[in-house]
Amino acid sequence: MSNDIRRTLGTSKMVSQISTPPNSINDVDTVIVGAGFAGMYMLYRLRNLGLTVQILEAGDGVGGTWYWNRYPGARCDTESMFYSYQFSNDLQQEWEWTERYPRQPEILKYANHVADRFDLRRDIIFGTRVISAKWHEKKQIWYIKTSTPNHISAQFCIMATGCLSSPNIPDISGLNEFEGDIFHTGLWPDQHVNFANKSVAILGTGSSGIQVIPEIAKDAKRLYVFQRTANYVVPAHNRPLNSKEVSYIKANYSKIRAKAKQTYSGNIFETGGPSALAVSNEERSREYEERWQMGGLCFMAAYEDLQVSPEANETAAKFIRNKIKEAVNDINVAELLSPKNLFGCKRLCVASGYYETFNRKNVNLIDVSEKSIDCITPNGVSVDSKEFKVDTIVLATGFDAMTGALKKIDITGIGNIKLKEKWQDGPRTYLGLTTTGFPNFFTITGPGSPSVLTNMIPSVEQHVEWVSECVRFMMSRGLKKIVASSSAENGWMEHANDLAEKSLRSTCLSWYLGSNVPGKPRIFMPYIGGVPIYVEKCENVVANGYFGFEMS
Repeated sequence: MSNDIRRTLGTSKMVSQISTPPNSINDVDTVIVGAGFAGMYMLYRLRNLGLTVQILEAGDGVGGTWYWNRYPGARCDTESMFYSYQFSNDLQQEWEWTERYPRQPEILKYANHVADRFDLRRDIIFGTRVISAKWHEKKQIWYIKTSTPNHISAQFCIMATGCLSSPNIPDISGLNEFEGDIFHTGLWPDQHVNFANKSVAILGTGSSGIQVIPEIAKDAKRLYVFQRTANYVVPAHNRPLNSKEVSYIKANYSKIRAKAKQTYSGNIFETGGPSALAVSNEERSREYEERWQMGGLCFMAAYEDLQVSPEANETAAKFIRNKIKEAVNDINVAELLSPKNLFGCKRLCVASGYYETFNRKNVNLIDVSEKSIDCITPNGVSVDSKEFKVDTIVLATGFDAMTGALKKIDITGIGNIKLKEKWQDGPRTYLGLTTTGFPNFFTITGPGSPSVLTNMIPSVEQHVEWVSECVRFMMSRGLKKIVASSSAENGWMEHANDLAEKSLRSTCLSWYLGSNVPGKPRIFMPYIGGVPIYVEKCENVVANGYFGFEMS
C-alpha cells in the first residue's frame, strides 16, 4: 500500500516547520484551525484588532485544499480573477493570473504570496493536527490539544477546516492488501507520479475524477475507469488570459464584485430567463449552446427554474446528453456516460476533454452501478468475479464533506456535550457560523451556510468579516462569551431545511447530503437560499443586537 494512503489513515509522522517548546501551553486570544484561505484571512483580521492569534495547520504549508489536492489536472472551476481575495485592492491589482481557470500550482503560489505579503507565517504552526478542543466553563476558555506536545488555550476557537478537506477512503475489501501504489486525489504527493507503461484503475467520476482521468490517460498503458454514477460535465474552454480583459477587470473590480454579491452564487452569471419552459425550443437550444460554448458553471444559471421544475430540468439534461453522444464514438459508452439523475442535483463538473478521453484505445469504462466492486485483490480490482489487473489505483472518491474535518476533532462544549454526538443525526448550526452549546466557537463556511454552492473565497470573506466584527463588538463592551440560543438554532435549521426541500438538489444522492459516506445522515448541508438572502439575514442578526445570541 502507498505511503499516501498510510498518511490518510493517520499512521505517518508529519514534520512542523515552526514549533514551540515541548510540553508548553500557549495562552492566546484566538486559535484558528486551518491555514487555507479562510484561516489566513481570519488571522489577518483578528491580528488587526490587536488580538494574539495562533493558526494550527496539519499540512506543512498554507493553501488548505489546494495544498493537498495536487493531482494532475487539478484546477478550480471558478474563474481565477474572481477566485481571489477582495479585501485588499493592492493585492487585487498586483497579482497576475495567467489562465481563465487557475491550476492548483498557481492557486498555491497565490496562497503563499498572500501569506508572505501579510507576514502571516509567524503565527502559524505547521505539521500540527488538532486532536481535541474542550471548553472550560469556569475559566471561559478553550483548551486545544494537538498531535505534538504543544497545547494551547484561547478565548475563541475558530474552525477554518474547510468544506472539502477530509478525504473519503472507500471501505472496499482488500484495499490494504493491494501490492501496487494507491493514491487519493485529496492527498496527492508533492512529487511527480509516473503512469507511463502502467495499467491504472481510477475509482470515482466526480469533480476530481473528471479532471485527473484525461491527464492519466495521456500516459498510462491502460486506464480502467470504474464509474458508479455518471455525472454532468460541461466544458471549461480554458485559455490564457489576455492583457486587455485583465486590465478591464482590474479597473472595474469594485463594480464587478458588487454585482457578483447580488447573484445567487456570488459569481457573475447572467440568467437566460425565469423559465426554460416559457421560451421556444429554438430559443432554449440557442441559450444552452451559447453557454456550452462559453464554458464553465454559467450553464447552471441558464434558467431560474432548472432546480425547481423537473420539466425545465429535463431540457438541460437532454441537451447535455446529446452533447455526450456527439463527443463519444461508441454509442454504448456514450449511454453509460449519460447521467440518469436530475441535472445539477449533484455538483456540476467542469473539465477539458473529459468525454473525448473515452475515444482513446487505452481507456476502458467499467460500469459498477449495478454490479459493484467485489474487492481489491493484491493485483487489481475485481468486479462480478472478473479481475482487472493494474499497477496503480487512484481513489477519486471525494470527501466527507462539510462535517468530516470537524467531527474528526474531539470537540467538547458546555456540560461535556460532544459536537460529534450533537451532530450524530446531521449538523445543526445557527447561520452556519456557530452551534448551540459551544461558546466562542465559530465555523467558517460551516454547514448551514451557502459555502459550496457559491464562489468560495467571497463566501469565506463574508464569514470572516462577520466573525471579526462580532469579536470587535464584544471587545468594545468588555464581553467575554457568546453562544447561540437553542431557539435561534432551531429556527435557522427549520428555515434552511424548508428551502432545501423545495429544491430538486435535495432529491438525489450526493455529497451535499452526505450520501457518499456510508452511515452518514442524509441532510442537505449547505444553505440553499443563495448569497443575497443569506447575507441579508446575517446583517439583520447584527442590526438587531446580535439576535439569537446570548452574550455575557
